[in-house]
Amino acid sequence: MPVEGITKATKSKGVRMIRRHRSHTEGTHTDRPSMSRYRDDVETDGMPSALRDRLYDLFGQIEKEFDTLYTANITLQERVDALNEKIEVSSTSDKQLIDSQDTPDLGSKPKRSASQISQKIKTTYKVSTSKIVSSFRAPTSSFTYVRDYRGHRDGVWEVKLSKSDPHVIGTASADHTARLFSIETGICLLRYTGHQGSVNSIRFHPNKDLVLTGSGDERAHIWSSQVTLPSHGEVVKSHSSGEDDLDGSEKEEMMEDQDQVTDCVTQRSPLMELSGHVGVIIAADWMAGGTQAVTASWDRTAILHDTESGEIINTLTGHDQELTEVEAHPSQRMAVTCSKDTTFRLWDFRAPAMLVNVFQGHTQPVTTAVFASNDRVISGSDDRRAKIWDLRNMRSPIATIQCDSAINRLAVCDATQIIAIPQDNRHVKLCDINGNRIGRLPRSSRQGHTRMVTSVSWAADTSTNLFTCGFDRQVLGWQVWIQPKDKE
Repeated sequence: MPVEGITKATKSKGVRMIRRHRSHTEGTHTDRPSMSRYRDDVETDGMPSALRDRLYDLFGQIEKEFDTLYTANITLQERVDALNEKIEVSSTSDKQLIDSQDTPDLGSKPKRSASQISQKIKTTYKVSTSKIVSSFRAPTSSFTYVRDYRGHRDGVWEVKLSKSDPHVIGTASADHTARLFSIETGICLLRYTGHQGSVNSIRFHPNKDLVLTGSGDERAHIWSSQVTLPSHGEVVKSHSSGEDDLDGSEKEEMMEDQDQVTDCVTQRSPLMELSGHVGVIIAADWMAGGTQAVTASWDRTAILHDTESGEIINTLTGHDQELTEVEAHPSQRMAVTCSKDTTFRLWDFRAPAMLVNVFQGHTQPVTTAVFASNDRVISGSDDRRAKIWDLRNMRSPIATIQCDSAINRLAVCDATQIIAIPQDNRHVKLCDINGNRIGRLPRSSRQGHTRMVTSVSWAADTSTNLFTCGFDRQVLGWQVWIQPKDKE
């Protein structure tokens, strides 16, 4: 088939549009204009040789692009035609099946018209599609900021809920102190000042009024958490009138003056000191039962202590770099340690010979690992991924949660099995136990964190059921409400 020539209008602009036609019999391009056509056109214009050669190259590139596009379009058209044929065959078979069901003999007329059959097919398709889409819908959720808990003068590393008193939370800060707050009023109930370095972790005894803190002074302290809860009428003055209208600098000034406003009980010495490390203790936790504790350090070891005598029971070695976290199982004599060597280890003390399992799945330092129900462990890393593991099959994770930033100390709600993931980018992401995204806590200039969120903790049977802390010195309380998705 002939090829149309180059129009004078496109000639004047220096651009040539090439139209190609495909042979229906051979499936090849025919009557392709040769480069001599372009050469003759250009030579008549009297162009310099260098510019002419450059123009030849441009025409060649345009020609290749049109060839590629034309081939892709033909392939796509063939696929569309094939799909249309399948749809027609399927519609015909469906129509025949419906007609055979509706008509008892060949002599009678069909009871349904073609439009009715088409409408039935469309309705069936819509119903099945809606069921598939609804299975991917996230649960209904709402997140409300409730209050903040003030007093720290430096970044807050961790926040935890008291296990013996569900109305108290504890915080550990780089200002060398740990604090206990009333959940309902936000009042600081107790301040612990026994450490000489940054307080990096705080954990409550499973059933006693005791607290375990780990510090940069290479020591872990056990101290009393007995406090007197205030009445509902006692509210800190700074929480009463118009503080939400203050800008960030004014809020910081009020936070610095908070200790002068609140008469807070101070505790200066521990009941027991746990030693043995030659580096920063980054975290410490109670073992199940509370008679033992495990500490993790930058000296690449973890130590199992007797909490009544303070003696060292066992030193856990194996990590190649500094440890970043330790978490004990709530009911079994097991613990997990995380490290900058991109692994976390499961230590099983239930058997006479201690068992150790190494989990390898992250590409950056592992910063957190916590136990969840159904023998699962959730780990988080600086590689921006949280992974869900099954202790019965530890070769690979059963789900991976992709985040936008490095992950810090996450937490799992016992009641709802919702995972709260704090990140360096100031966000807190919420997912279910299968890794499906639910949402994230709101963040604005008036509420939310302004620096990285370092830790989260869940509570139950309280109006404020999620607590977050960060290196902006803030400890925030949230009300998180999640309704499970409807079952079809």
